[in-house]
Amino acid sequence: MTEENYNYRTSQTLLRNQFPGKGKSKIPIIPKFQERPGDFDDLLLIGFDKTHLEDQNHLDRMVHFFLYDYRFERVWKNPDNDIEKLSRYRAVLSPDFSMYLEMAPVMQLYNVFRNRWCGAYWASKGIRVIPTVNWGDESTFDFCFDGIERGSVVAVSTYMASEHDNHQDQKEWFMAGYNEMLRRIEPENIICYNTPFPEMQGNIIYVDYERSSWRYMNDERNFRKEDLESFKMGGSFYRNYDTIEPFLIGKGGGSAYGGGWKPSPNKPDDQRFLGEPGEIKTTYKNSYRVDTKIGNDGRAERERHYTDHRQPWAHTNPHDHPINWDNPAGFPDPQPPINYPDGAPEFKNFERRFYMKNTIVPSNSLEQNRFTTISDFQTCMRWHGEVEFLWNGVHYSITHRNRRIYISHSGIQETERSFATSKDILAYEIDSCQLRDIITKVTVVFRSV
Repeated sequence: MTEENYNYRTSQTLLRNQFPGKGKSKIPIIPKFQERPGDFDDLLLIGFDKTHLEDQNHLDRMVHFFLYDYRFERVWKNPDNDIEKLSRYRAVLSPDFSMYLEMAPVMQLYNVFRNRWCGAYWASKGIRVIPTVNWGDESTFDFCFDGIERGSVVAVSTYMASEHDNHQDQKEWFMAGYNEMLRRIEPENIICYNTPFPEMQGNIIYVDYERSSWRYMNDERNFRKEDLESFKMGGSFYRNYDTIEPFLIGKGGGSAYGGGWKPSPNKPDDQRFLGEPGEIKTTYKNSYRVDTKIGNDGRAERERHYTDHRQPWAHTNPHDHPINWDNPAGFPDPQPPINYPDGAPEFKNFERRFYMKNTIVPSNSLEQNRFTTISDFQTCMRWHGEVEFLWNGVHYSITHRNRRIYISHSGIQETERSFATSKDILAYEIDSCQLRDIITKVTVVFRSV
């Protein structure tokens, strides 16, 4: 064997075997992202195709690869060429090599391998890397989550699963893979490139697609004529996108675009959030009464809880919660309580002088109230859910106020503790265990969302 042949035969460019692997295919493992203060504050992304070594702008962004594959094949073929450039940004998402539904299975496996290998390689060079998760149909679930450690921060994108513009509706496909990801990885945080679907559970970090686009990059390099005109497709110019990725059909991943919230068939009392304008819906939750007033747009505008949630120092009985729908996921989001120490006003729609019906809504069973995953609990906290649960015969209450989450032994103020995030409260100790270890086992007797 000649020296040239030997060097080629042993080259890592050929072998790609220098990182520990997972599964029978030895998918390289991307080390867990070590979060720093401010990493996810006002987070924006920048496409790999918009990064330049000489560009000093936008280094506070994370680099994404939600693009056509040909725009970043270079990071696989010549992995050292972009190390210096990428290392200057806040972090880098692993490259989103396509997982087309019609792609041959071996190619899907190959692209998962390339995603993880590039991420592991960049991490070995000191770059902060967050794995991008991608999947095809259920046949890919045996390998598409390999190479990501349990509890990692991950990145996803839902654009291609949304029904708008030239897209097909692939939401069912997306949610099947997303829920499987939650089960297998239990991610600590989930970066979602643009609007998440309302059904998506977990501690989601929403990244605005529009604000991450070239129109908000404010430098001359990114306002060239070809950028403004974007890409010619079918004889027409599309001016509104910084990549042609939005026109792909069937690619796992992409950027996101939301949909309206719908009641879950597994939670009957979700029905109380939608109805006829002026209607009041009544739900009895573990003997507590909840009245929900429907606004002029057919969505809940205010809710009255006839309980103090066993925290009388923080709530009156009754108290009200305005319902906010102005969020990226279009989710009913109860706001901080309005207390009435001198007595509550009549709960009615003053804009309507004629009688409006009152509807009884079925309540959830204890099994339907149960938190099925840690992500389920974090989603409830994200939407300011009030919760009461039992563990080893002790009653606990969780409520929200002053932008913090409060937990206490019910009725005992001196036991109350507060936490900034759903991640933090999972470290709360009960009987020498952390809440994260038991939250899926407790008996949930009340939850508002």
